[in-house]
Amino acid sequence: MIAKLKQHYQKSRLKNPDFSFLFDEITEDEEFVSFDCETTGLNVKKDEILSIGAVKIINNKIEFSESFEKYVRPENNICEESIKIHHIRPCDMENSIEAKIAIEEFLHFIGNRTLIGYYIKFDIAMINRYAKKLIGTTIPNKSIELSNMYYKRYKKESSHEFVDLKFDTIMDKLNLPKLGQHDALNDAVMSGMMYLKLKDMPEYKGAFS
Repeated sequence: MIAKLKQHYQKSRLKNPDFSFLFDEITEDEEFVSFDCETTGLNVKKDEILSIGAVKIINNKIEFSESFEKYVRPENNICEESIKIHHIRPCDMENSIEAKIAIEEFLHFIGNRTLIGYYIKFDIAMINRYAKKLIGTTIPNKSIELSNMYYKRYKKESSHEFVDLKFDTIMDKLNLPKLGQHDALNDAVMSGMMYLKLKDMPEYKGAFS
């Protein structure tokens, strides 16, 4: 009920009807989009998106032909400390596009699909900051948090056991190949693989230890 009210409010704020498809009801088997953003930092209010990578998951398969990768031109210069985090240099931004264009294309790519990601709330918050300026509202898409999926399927030896939720640790535990992080598209693909592996594991049934 609360989710419905929130979506109704979001739709009422939509100032560009060309993006009304974001609010279409999912009537058939769901398709998903696994995505990731590389940013200049972790402050949603002031940092900027530098790249967006995404891939569609259809019929339990990652569709590599249905991928999205854009470098986003920042308003401010990329500082040295920022480069140490995301490894994106000014020379890597030669083919970057304006944020408005990148976000518009991304919204058309995701449509009304459920979004998948690792600590996805941050990535969605970053997208929303740009989306508000572009369409007047935040995106209404459902989302799936991979660290939460992993935690629910982890067999703890005791209720006090610490569960390591680092991205690399989860990939290792699931025996998934690493493609090299700090690349938005690679991270999106790895997140997609993680989701497909986790979804077939029963919750709280000791799928791994």
